[in-house]
Amino acid sequence: MTHSSSDPDRIAERLPLLRRRAQMVQATRKFFDDRGYLDVDTPYAVPVPGEEVHLRCFRTELEHADGSREARFLHTSPEFAMKRIVAATGLPIFQLARVWRNGEASATHVPEFTMLEWYAPGANLDALMDETEDFVRALLPGQVYRDGILIPITEPFERLTMQDAFARYVGADLLETAGNAEALARQAKAVLREGENWEDLFFRLLLERIEPVIGRERPTFLTHWPAEQAALARKDPSDARAALRFELYIGGIELANAFEELTDPVEQRQRFEADRQKRLEFSPDQDWPLDEAFLTALPDMPSCSGIALGFDRLVLLATGAPTIRDILWLGQSF
Repeated sequence: MTHSSSDPDRIAERLPLLRRRAQMVQATRKFFDDRGYLDVDTPYAVPVPGEEVHLRCFRTELEHADGSREARFLHTSPEFAMKRIVAATGLPIFQLARVWRNGEASATHVPEFTMLEWYAPGANLDALMDETEDFVRALLPGQVYRDGILIPITEPFERLTMQDAFARYVGADLLETAGNAEALARQAKAVLREGENWEDLFFRLLLERIEPVIGRERPTFLTHWPAEQAALARKDPSDARAALRFELYIGGIELANAFEELTDPVEQRQRFEADRQKRLEFSPDQDWPLDEAFLTALPDMPSCSGIALGFDRLVLLATGAPTIRDILWLGQSF
């Protein structure tokens, strides 16, 4: 329980961090305003919260005037709604949105947080990396201190394909072994755990051998993920084994996830149905229909790249605060 009598003290001791957060919100809006992006709002309580396999959603209920009731969920991302706006307008858009992901709590996770998303029609993945680099430089100081390391922000960010990262840090040919857990384990000199499939092993190696070492000398874009991890991204036309996706890492923090967007509704439906099946195997209670409004809008969406960036984590990097709760106005008692 949160006691209001403690609020003055709790806020006063963190006020410099909170002022910095407020300044970063203003700077974010200015950055995108100056580049011609439109600031949009989308619903938070939605019939379809997302299709991520491993995320758990907050469930609520909509009561209609006639007494009928309908399931609603607090969205895990405004992505589907924002893409519908891009499809309808063709405009570049951004949003600082509150999003919810149940069951997540750590120094860099809270169940309710702020996500910055923006969508750039006509931009490919390289152009989006350029713009993301410009944005991060505009919001962060020239160097940030994290986990005892000073990380320069002014130097060019590293761009590292997932294939090269696995070759360098794991000693494995990632794309050649795709789908073959035994081959990946053999090349990585890893013991395959009972019941562990290729995807499980991929994420274990990423977590244990790659994420701890990248983004520490300078920020790193980890690009061209295996097609199995394509989610809502287009496959690489030069190598269909890879997807046009990147994540940005700075100082041990995964800051952003981006796609060159898939606009084929047939392929997207197939991926959604496959993800839905996987999700229900893990969490049978996480059940909702496919987002038909999103799938209907996809053919009208222009070529586009989009990104979701954890705004609270960006504030962590800017301020050097130890945890996300330190840069939230009232903290969170989850």
